Amino acid sequence: MSTSAETTKKAALKGGEFLIKDSSWADCYIPEQINEDQQMMRDMVKDFLKTEIDPELEKLDHDPMLSAGKIEKAGELGLLSLAIPEEYEGLGKDLNTISYVTEVMGGGHGFSVAYGAHTGIGTLPIVYFGNEDQRKKYLPKLGTGELKAAYCLTEPWSGSDALGARTKAVLSEDGKYYVLNGQKMWITNAGFADIFIVFAKIDGDDKKFTGFIVEKGYEGVSLGAEEKKMGIKASSTRQVFLNNVKVPVENLLGEAGKGHKIAFQILNIGRYKLCNGVLGGSKRALDQAVKYANERQQFKTPISNFGAIKHKLGEMAIRLWVAESASWRVCDMIAQKEHDLKESGASMTEYLTGGAEEYQIECALLKFVGSEVLDFVVDEALQIHGGYGFSEEYPMARAYRDARINRIFEGTNEINRMLSIDALLKFAMKGKIDLFTPAMAIQKELMSVPDFSAPDADDIFGAERKALKNAKKAFLLVAGGAVQKLMQKLESEQEILMHAADVLADILQMESALLRAEKLVNLHGLEASQLYVDMVKCFFFDAMDRINVAGKSGLAAFAEGDELRMMAMGLKRFTKVDFLNTKNIRRAVADKLIAENGYCFWD
Repeated sequence: MSTSAETTKKAALKGGEFLIKDSSWADCYIPEQINEDQQMMRDMVKDFLKTEIDPELEKLDHDPMLSAGKIEKAGELGLLSLAIPEEYEGLGKDLNTISYVTEVMGGGHGFSVAYGAHTGIGTLPIVYFGNEDQRKKYLPKLGTGELKAAYCLTEPWSGSDALGARTKAVLSEDGKYYVLNGQKMWITNAGFADIFIVFAKIDGDDKKFTGFIVEKGYEGVSLGAEEKKMGIKASSTRQVFLNNVKVPVENLLGEAGKGHKIAFQILNIGRYKLCNGVLGGSKRALDQAVKYANERQQFKTPISNFGAIKHKLGEMAIRLWVAESASWRVCDMIAQKEHDLKESGASMTEYLTGGAEEYQIECALLKFVGSEVLDFVVDEALQIHGGYGFSEEYPMARAYRDARINRIFEGTNEINRMLSIDALLKFAMKGKIDLFTPAMAIQKELMSVPDFSAPDADDIFGAERKALKNAKKAFLLVAGGAVQKLMQKLESEQEILMHAADVLADILQMESALLRAEKLVNLHGLEASQLYVDMVKCFFFDAMDRINVAGKSGLAAFAEGDELRMMAMGLKRFTKVDFLNTKNIRRAVADKLIAENGYCFWD
């Protein structure tokens, strides 16, 4: 048996380079590499959810202000200070360790949103962009929960278009403070936050979009009523009104006119962390679905014995495991970039933001992949519960309601689809990655004799390696053709961009899952890893069909006549795969879940 993989360490891929370069399993981080300290922290979070959150889910949903006390209890355990450097009384943990905690906390329903807003978009702007005085003043108390944070970007007039904000800041005549006026909405933690990260335009100038640290006690800060939300009810969500609020000049965050850098960098890492967290929520929903399927009897047998239920459980687990593979791979890439920048002598701001900026394409892809996996898993979990799933007496109703917001958070999934392709094309235009050479090679390949050679029979992943290469060719064929034909007009063809993003996301997942399974085979042997191998094969089979459909829709949107026929033939060639009995694979995956009475592929 061979896996045809190198064991030597390669240079880390740049952002977006997964599309044009091969990777080795030896360089791919997988969650099974967890160390003892990280496992201890995961167990601590599980205990925290079990003792502090789960017994009070109903109370938290009816009174989100109670989440403030839970945040303080999390602070007592050190769970708020993971990303805060040690010099500011934090734990200074690496992104991998933080992600192990985030993933488990993702099963905390609405509280996980309150926790994530505080530790992420609330605290990280000061960690990343605060000056020394700001970090010393605020970070220690944010790390304990004595202070709680919120992030104020969205306004009634600006959502995805953050730079369309109308909140205005004017410097006082004596130069001692800025006067802020404006309105922010959908602000998580607003009801109990002590610190607000607020974005405003100095003098109303679009080129002076700036961040400020605003304290709750400043005169002129007021709140709207709690929003009546469909889900995540345990998190406080209110409007924040700023009426002639005097903010000391020393509370300007970062540089004047550079607020867009803060907003976008925080959103980059937030997108990755959202994926990381929702996969924890997915695991919890799948775990509950398996347990219910084993308990619920119809026709004198547990419904987990029925093929239709096994299909659902198997597909839920496969999609979750594959998305998780991509999430952890990208997590380590970001962490490694941060480490390399720090070692090179970069400033704290540079090395803490450099990783997410480098992998902004991957972060955008993961955001919509993770949130849509969660939606799929909770929807199927509710369906498995049948009528009970629709009852608030059972856990699926809350999970279903809580899941939906994640396709809107951190930029809608539609925005993230377009951002991923936009960033990829910008990287190419700036010469950061070379898409032109492989795209031109594909044009030549279309005019040559097709490669009908069979994969290496001794390579258990031979067919998948070939399929992965062809999937990348399919993307470059369609995307390259669209760029060549439409040029600057492509940015207005949002349907094509979204099709392209779906293909790119499948490629990232396919490769990540392949590398993870390959690493498990090399670590534990084929027999022990056979089910993972089969999960990869199942995902590849379905993904190639999705790529074919998305590719055809994209081609038909810009090409016609002989050009369309030639490119369609190439797409068909690149997405062709042999038949596979995916039914048996899903059944085997489901049987494993059923036997273990819950999610068991890594937890």
